[in-house]
Amino acid sequence: MTAKHSAPVRGLMSAGRSPMFEGLFGRMFRSLPPASFGKTEDENITNLTALGIAMSGPDDEVKDGKDDEESGIPALYTYFGQFVDHDITFDPASSLQKQNDPDAMVDFRNPAFDLDNVYGRGPGDQPYMYDDGDAFLLGDALQGGSDPGAKDLPRNSAAKGRRRALIGDPRNDENAIVSQLQGLFLRFHNRKLQDNPGISSFETLQRLVRFHYQYVVLNDFLPRIVHSSVLSQLKTNGKYDATKLKFYHWKNAPFMPVEFSVAAYRFGHSMVRPGYRLNDAIRLPIFPTPASAEGLTGFREMNPAWGLDWGRLIDIDTRKYEGTDEENAKRLQYAYRIDTSLVNPLGNLPPAVASNPASLGARNLLRGWRLGLPSGQHVAQQMGVKPMDDNDILIGQGVDKPDKPLPNILSVSQAFKQNCPLWTYILAEAMHFKEPVKIAVTEDITLQTPRLGPVGGRIVAEVFLGLMYGDKHSMLNVAPDWQPDGGSDFRLKDFVGYAIGQ
Repeated sequence: MTAKHSAPVRGLMSAGRSPMFEGLFGRMFRSLPPASFGKTEDENITNLTALGIAMSGPDDEVKDGKDDEESGIPALYTYFGQFVDHDITFDPASSLQKQNDPDAMVDFRNPAFDLDNVYGRGPGDQPYMYDDGDAFLLGDALQGGSDPGAKDLPRNSAAKGRRRALIGDPRNDENAIVSQLQGLFLRFHNRKLQDNPGISSFETLQRLVRFHYQYVVLNDFLPRIVHSSVLSQLKTNGKYDATKLKFYHWKNAPFMPVEFSVAAYRFGHSMVRPGYRLNDAIRLPIFPTPASAEGLTGFREMNPAWGLDWGRLIDIDTRKYEGTDEENAKRLQYAYRIDTSLVNPLGNLPPAVASNPASLGARNLLRGWRLGLPSGQHVAQQMGVKPMDDNDILIGQGVDKPDKPLPNILSVSQAFKQNCPLWTYILAEAMHFKEPVKIAVTEDITLQTPRLGPVGGRIVAEVFLGLMYGDKHSMLNVAPDWQPDGGSDFRLKDFVGYAIGQ
């Protein structure tokens, strides 16, 4: 595996829209002071790096069977969240090593749920992504999974091992799962085109696909990650209400808040498993290891044997699990819980991905500090929420029956006394806001699943809704009562099923 296969593409050419488009980053809580975790720069770096390392979990193996860290959320939602992030934000100028002014940062990804990471600039401006009509081109066939029509993404003609995807955002080829999810969006569009011969224009078809996507974001993804008590505060008579947005406001056009992009929406890092089984024959860690020369890393043509068995990632079918090896291998995998622990591959990133620091947790924390994010306690107070006590900000895996009590944040440093970094605070908060999720697809059990609480959940939900209400072409503005053909119960599993032809 070379660095070129795992290092993310950066630069203006990665943007799906002209760099002349400016959607500024900004702040939701401008009046709050930036948090500091030491008297000097070195003390800040030392304390935050120590916290990032403390948030790195043990050496987890890639497992097929039950895992105490599992949530009740199917694993594909982790990568759907990554896909959403690539749709609404892209900052090619970001750097961990310099102080960035969020008011001057430019979001070259249009801050809207408009699938510009799929459609790019459209067939008129990027015809190499489309056939002679309005359908997307697809790549080479993939085998091994449950989908006989599985295809790789369309790619250029570079040398073997370096063929880049011809898609709206190259980041959606950065690992094998998000790459094949991107492919499903292409196929969903193509099937809608085939099934609706009366559609009058490409723009009409595009809007239909966007509405399905936005419906899943609002009615499936958001309720899985945000506690129901938080979402209920944003509704009137059971429907989302723009007048209920209290903290995310803009003057002329929606912006991307750094409290969201650098803290709250990075909850997904805690949901990543150490690896995934793709199909009967292939099980891979997220990065190559001494024991596995291969990992999920992308930016190259897909191995033709890596076709996904989608039922291992999303509940599109029922799989009885009794514990034998054969049935164990076919089990639906679940995302890890939202908590203050990242799997070890993220706690010690390979040199080809990142270094100094190699801990993703430390990198997130340092990024937030350099951007001047306020503490979690200050944000809670600003939102009218009673801040958590330091004893309740636990560091580690939020499993139901830990081997021993989890330490609190003060075990890392007294610098965090009533002064918790916003990202860590949001993850720790989720550990106290659990909801029962019945797992009937496999084990027929109920899991207490952490969800984002009144600080983290409110930030995420308000930004999601604010971006929708700020887009005059969104479903919430054009047709707020719109429903997919599958009715009000349409979920990500139905999107996947339709795309693969079920």
